[in-house]
Formats: sequence, C-alpha cells, structure tokens
Amino acid sequence: MLAGIGIALVTGPTGCFIVWRRLAYFGETIAHSAVLGVTLAILIEIHPVVGVFIIASLIVLVMFHLERRDSLPSDTLLGLLSHGSLALGLVIISFIPNMRMDLRALLFGDILAVSRLDLAIIWGCGAIVLGILACLWRPLLVATVSPDLANVAKLRPELARLAFGILLAVVIAAAIRFVGVLLIVSLLIIPAATVRRFASSPERMAGFAAAMGVVSVAAGLMASARFDTPSGPTIVVAALAFFAFTRAFRKKSINGARGL
Repeated sequence: MLAGIGIALVTGPTGCFIVWRRLAYFGETIAHSAVLGVTLAILIEIHPVVGVFIIASLIVLVMFHLERRDSLPSDTLLGLLSHGSLALGLVIISFIPNMRMDLRALLFGDILAVSRLDLAIIWGCGAIVLGILACLWRPLLVATVSPDLANVAKLRPELARLAFGILLAVVIAAAIRFVGVLLIVSLLIIPAATVRRFASSPERMAGFAAAMGVVSVAAGLMASARFDTPSGPTIVVAALAFFAFTRAFRKKSINGARGL
C-alpha cells in the first residue's frame, strides 16, 4: 500500500503532461525499454532500478536526437525504439546462462516482491521527481499551450521537454516492479484522464490525478486481496472502473442540466 501510494502521488502530476501533450506512446516506449534495462542490471550486477533508468534515459536521448536529425515521423521512431528495445532485451536474456527470470512479474509487476529498499527508492525518487517537476511546471505548461509563446518567453521548451523525458524515465524505473512493463503507463494516463473534466485549472488537475491514483491503488489492492487476483492488473482495472464511472456520471449530469 505504501509503495502504491508513493507511486500514485508521482504518476498523477506526471501523467497530466502525458495526457495534455499526447505522449502516451512515448511513455510506452520508455516502459518497453525496461526489459533491456533489467538485462543490463543482471549483466553488470547492479540494482534493476538503476539499470532501467540508464536504458530509459538513453532511449529518451536517442529519441530526441533522431527527432532532430531524421526525417521519419515521431511515431515511427517511437515504434522502432519501443519494440526494438523490448525484443533486444528478451533475446539477450535468453543467452544468459542459468538465467531464471519471472517474465510475468517483469511484464505485469509483483507488489508482493517490493522490499524496504524498493520502498525507499520509490519515495526518494518520487520526492526528487515532484521537486524538479515543480521547477519545470511553468515552462512545460506554457510549451504545452503554445511552443512559440514558450520560445518568445525564452523558457527553453526543448530543454524542459528533454528534462521531462528523463523524469519520466525515473518514474518508470522506480515503479516498474509494482505494475510491470506493460501496465506502468496506465497508471500515468488513466487517473489524469479520469479527473480532466472535473478540474478547473492545471494545478488542480495534477492534485486530483494524484488523489485518484491513491484511491485506485487502495481499491485495487483490497480487491486483489479479496478475490485473489494479480495486484498490478487489479489496480489498473480499478482505475479504469473509476474512469468509466466518472464518464457516465459526467454525461448524466450534463443531460440533467440540459433538461433543466
């Protein structure tokens, strides 16, 4: 529960920029590179979080370099990096002798495997990410609304975007054991998408998204314990249920207002 709350408090505000800037596929690319990061960690015997962060940050830097130098569309480049890093990681794992890795836990997460060290990493990285995100809030927000306005105001939107990519790599590296490679981006997107229509300002949306993430984690873990289902996927299902409920509630409210 503590690990999930720590992750939700960070993925909420971070996920808002993913929703606003339509970076869901970018997040997926970084998440898929986590498999290669875990492989690197095994080969050089370092903590998996460090390995994932190194590879994820490298993917971010390569992506920004290719966007500037290559004529291919961004979604094509993301597809190449996403599936290429995932496939490369799985192939390298198969060559490691006496390697026994629970790929299901890597892909879907295993909250029961979270240790006290993992908990410290989650909360420590979370505090750092939120602090830096607060410093980057204005440049990122202005660049989201109007990149030209951000350039005129000398807010260096490209540098802020690159820094956000690195922060996203930190979040994914810290949370990968909790929900896994395939589901981490859902915790970034669903809570933010759920509260988007109910927030009157970007700051409130960030706060509401963090709160919705915490509620989803609590509901998902309780449902997982009650029905003996995988914790990570159950948390995502809980978040999706809240999204569906709020959409239906919002639609009903609008129809009621029109009736008045």
